Amino acid sequence: MLTVEDINEQLLNRRKFNGLCAALGWSVPAASVISTALSGASAVAAVTSVASNGAARTVKFRGGTVVPALGQGSSHLGQGRYPGVVEEEALRTGLSLGMTLIDTAELYGKGRSEEFIGRVIAGQRNRVFLVSKVWPSHVAGNGIELACEASLARLGTDHLDLYLLHWPNGITDFSGVVSAFENLRSAGKIRAWGVSNFKVSDMEALFHVPQGDRCATNQVPYNIGDRGIEHDLLPWCEEHGMPVMAYSPLGGAGTNLLRDPTLARIGVTHGYSAAAIELAWVIRNGNIIAIPESGLPAHVKENAVALSLTLTPQELQTLDAAYPPPDH
Repeated sequence: MLTVEDINEQLLNRRKFNGLCAALGWSVPAASVISTALSGASAVAAVTSVASNGAARTVKFRGGTVVPALGQGSSHLGQGRYPGVVEEEALRTGLSLGMTLIDTAELYGKGRSEEFIGRVIAGQRNRVFLVSKVWPSHVAGNGIELACEASLARLGTDHLDLYLLHWPNGITDFSGVVSAFENLRSAGKIRAWGVSNFKVSDMEALFHVPQGDRCATNQVPYNIGDRGIEHDLLPWCEEHGMPVMAYSPLGGAGTNLLRDPTLARIGVTHGYSAAAIELAWVIRNGNIIAIPESGLPAHVKENAVALSLTLTPQELQTLDAAYPPPDH
């Protein structure tokens, strides 16, 4: 029977050599044959060493709170995609490598993601910057307060470090949302609040509401294959001193971003995976927090390399040529 360590070793080999395969123009089967002859232990040690010993990148919120530029997402965790013991080790591995920001939401698995995270962080809550999100259908009345209390119970904690409105979903008056968030903050239930999936027009409407400018972040999709926010939203957030939180930083479901030959070639230069290169690209400017999700410890170790990996100007130019920024 395969152990967790066996799974880690095999997956890290496969992922790393698939990247090498793409960089050299080999077929995936060729890389797979080669990888079976080599040990994954040295690869795991290498990525762990870089993530542990490098100068980790951080992002500062306007209030002064500093968080790692690389956290962990959880939209599929705790829902049976992988064995629970493997996913638990993956999350703990990320924490040990400095990926101490964990993002979840009441929507994920109808609360199962929050319950899963609550079990993993039990006894080490003070190490975690914990983020959750409220679904927009709970905005009316005291719905945000009730949703927050339910999330806190599932997570086994008395406060959230950051609480987000998951989508604007046609809300035109954000005053009630801001008031509810501010009440939760005053009560000590949350330390800060923000939004997710907001366009510039939504942000403008929010900032016209009293205390709406206390919004800490906007969580949106962003990766090298989806650079749309660079056109207007990212500059707007930078102008207002607001970090952006990037979900799907590795491309999300159904994409082939991690098989991209340009990312793979640069990865070979550094000795790391395409995933590490992509994440290093996402967090390159110091104002973006990436929250990749992985239920496998080996992949988490690959991802963590990005915390201390700096791409050269030439590498950034090469990536811009392969994935041009939006035309302003």
